[in-house]
Amino acid sequence: MTQAIKRQMISNDSIYLFKEGTNQQCYLMLGAHLDLQKGQSGTRFCVWAPNALCVSVTGNFNNWNQSSHQMRQIKDSGIWEIFIPGVGEYEVYKYAVTTMQGNILLKSDPYAFYSEVRPNNASVVYNLDGYKWNDDVWQRQKSKTSLVDKPLSIYEVHAGSWRRNADGSFLSYVDLAEQLTDYVLKTGYTHIELMPISEHPLDASWGYQVTGYYSATSRYGTPKDLMYFVDKCHQKGIGVILDWVPGHFPKDAHGLARFDGTALYEHADPRQGEHPQWGTYIFNYGRNEVKSFLVSNLMFWLEHFHIDGFRVDAVSSILYLDFAREDYIPNKYGGHENLEAVEFLKYMNDAVHEKYPNTLMIAEESGNWPMVTRPTHLGGLGFDYKWNMGWMHDTLAYMQRDPIYR
Repeated sequence: MTQAIKRQMISNDSIYLFKEGTNQQCYLMLGAHLDLQKGQSGTRFCVWAPNALCVSVTGNFNNWNQSSHQMRQIKDSGIWEIFIPGVGEYEVYKYAVTTMQGNILLKSDPYAFYSEVRPNNASVVYNLDGYKWNDDVWQRQKSKTSLVDKPLSIYEVHAGSWRRNADGSFLSYVDLAEQLTDYVLKTGYTHIELMPISEHPLDASWGYQVTGYYSATSRYGTPKDLMYFVDKCHQKGIGVILDWVPGHFPKDAHGLARFDGTALYEHADPRQGEHPQWGTYIFNYGRNEVKSFLVSNLMFWLEHFHIDGFRVDAVSSILYLDFAREDYIPNKYGGHENLEAVEFLKYMNDAVHEKYPNTLMIAEESGNWPMVTRPTHLGGLGFDYKWNMGWMHDTLAYMQRDPIYR
């Protein structure tokens, strides 16, 4: 393997927008990207770790040596980068992050497009380009009609438990593209809502403990297999909604938690940064780089996977500083509303609707927050629909009772 290249390869404009909180495609800058530099093919790695003493890339290609491929820090950005010749698609890797205390953390790439199958958790170099889409008819129809002006019938499904193979193994994205779509067509639904399919370590979490926001879980196949699933849905006239989890993330050592040894994606104070009920961390919605990370993630799924909408999970937990807790830090007015989160949600919805106008944005909001579905210019949060969890629980409770007592 030839010598790595450590000169700046990403633009100052991209860095500026990232730090401003308005870079809506920062996954093109950060992460692992196949590239050609000085006539050599390889992979460009880029990661945000502003408080690290040093960062290196380690993997099978260097026998997991934590010092042989040290990255270069771009001045005043907190971003580290390196181009490593000879590292190709499907190489597994992690970042070895040295903290200010001298500890070395082995971290998965927050922007990785693919990951090892659990229980392994290294990131995998993957090329998203090359899939040939065949959903032109769906996209043309979608652009001409407003999804909020016609009936929706949504089938919510967990890909890993809807149906299994005879040996108990999961159906793949390709299997689901045939079996699940046939079932949904037969039963008359207009959309499939996939419970979270971003990478997560624990099957029992149903995907709600995300460690890889840009990585379609490898439990069911490759990212291009997921593209095939969405493509088949569209060819059969079925929309696809993703369950998206921006409200919290787990404390797994390889994930976002304390990424460079400090509270980077989360708040440092546990009264702001932890969910005591779930044992997870809360995103710091006032940090611009976190805003870029989350909004870019929505754009990523829309651009590369042709997703039709998002059910935004646990919006109540995002909106209220005292959600499921008594020890909280009030906002600057003394209230319990998370003002930074409110502004983030408004920006998020406006950004999506501006670039992808017919995208469904659905809030799972079980509280009494006003104007959840009113446009932001009228003082609302800007969602299209509110996911009525109370109706679901009431209906299930009603149906469980003996008919004579209903």
